[in-house]
Amino acid sequence: MSSMTVWKFPTPYGADTALDKLQAMQTQQLITVQDAAVVSWEPGKKKPKTRQLSDTTTRGALGGGFWGLLFGLIFFVPILGLAIGAATGALFGSMADVGISNAFIDDVRQKVTPGTSALFLLSSDAVVDRVRSEFAGTEAELISTNLSADQEAKLREAFEDED
Repeated sequence: MSSMTVWKFPTPYGADTALDKLQAMQTQQLITVQDAAVVSWEPGKKKPKTRQLSDTTTRGALGGGFWGLLFGLIFFVPILGLAIGAATGALFGSMADVGISNAFIDDVRQKVTPGTSALFLLSSDAVVDRVRSEFAGTEAELISTNLSADQEAKLREAFEDED
């Protein structure tokens, strides 16, 4: 089963460094990175930069539609205010169906701020002790939602038709 985790880093580039480490560990078969996206928010900027893992052909990759929707809900929807009303409710509802709740979105929104970065990771098959040791001392904060098998299936179904 896959798990989706979000890691916050105290610098704008910590998430990029973490993703590089995870990809190196994947070559050693210590983890399977199915998909990932990075949010980096430089101090003084009004909004963060986002990028998804470039290889979305990996089994399990969620694709740009998922990341775009999630990042829109977390970082950009609040800027739009009440103008989108019911549409926002529907978007939040669809994400809750796949294990991403309003509380999760609010938590990430409050913690990922200017001067920080975050790694959004869909992974499986981690050798937990080895992965943990690689990240010792990074001051990363785990903001996590572990998906059940049913939630993972719903998430894949929701985004499988995307190109």
